[in-house]
Order: sequence, then structure tokens, then C-alpha cells
Amino acid sequence: MKKIITYGTFDLLHWGHILLLQRAKNLGDYLIVALSTDEFNLVKQKVSFFNYEKRKLMLDAIQYVDEVIPEFNWEQKALDIQNNQVDILVMGDDWKGQFDYLKPHCEVMYLERTKGISSTIIKKRAFQER
Repeated sequence: MKKIITYGTFDLLHWGHILLLQRAKNLGDYLIVALSTDEFNLVKQKVSFFNYEKRKLMLDAIQYVDEVIPEFNWEQKALDIQNNQVDILVMGDDWKGQFDYLKPHCEVMYLERTKGISSTIIKKRAFQER
């Protein structure tokens, strides 16, 4: 079985997220999503619209996602990869090169983001309409 892992906040879930998860799942048999906790988002200076539990609920409902685990900090990636016997780490190409240090543990792939959509775009449009 080929295992894939990806990381993210997945706030304001949109079709770009779904397409990323679909492409990640198509690379193997089992997709793990490491979802940033609310506490870790604060470390990253991010505040999610939805809390961790609600974001996890949405990810659990997506047919491409086999398992959701919490992401507590930047440093856990190597351990997650080893503990879950991951073959491929998948990230959006906006992170290109940032996780190459994990190549001794698994293959690292950066997938192109879906053009024209992001949580940031959604937030900007929502506030413009007010």
C-alpha cells in the first residue's frame, strides 16, 4: 500500500482543496491529512474561520481522505512520515522547496495550486461585499 500525507489548515474549504486532495489520493492508496490545530495556527499567526473540530469534520467527509491527524508544530513532519510509513509528502507548489529536507524519509512532491481560488480570495471577496 502506498501512503500519501499532506498538511494544511483547510479553512473555508473550497474546490481548490478538493482538487488537491483528489490529486494527492491519486498518487497512492491511502491519504493522510495532517490538519493544523487552532493552537498551531496561532503560532503561524493565522486565525481560522472554523475551529479544528469543524475543519476535521469536513475533511473526514471527503471521499479522498482516509485519515485526519492533528498537526501541532513544524517539527513533527519527519515523525509523522516515519510513524505512518508514508511514501509521498504532497504540498501545494506555493511551498516549493520548503520541505525538501524530508526527501531522505519519503518522496516530496509539490502540486500546482488551483488557479483563481484560495481561502484568502474568499475572505477578501466576503469583506468587499459588506
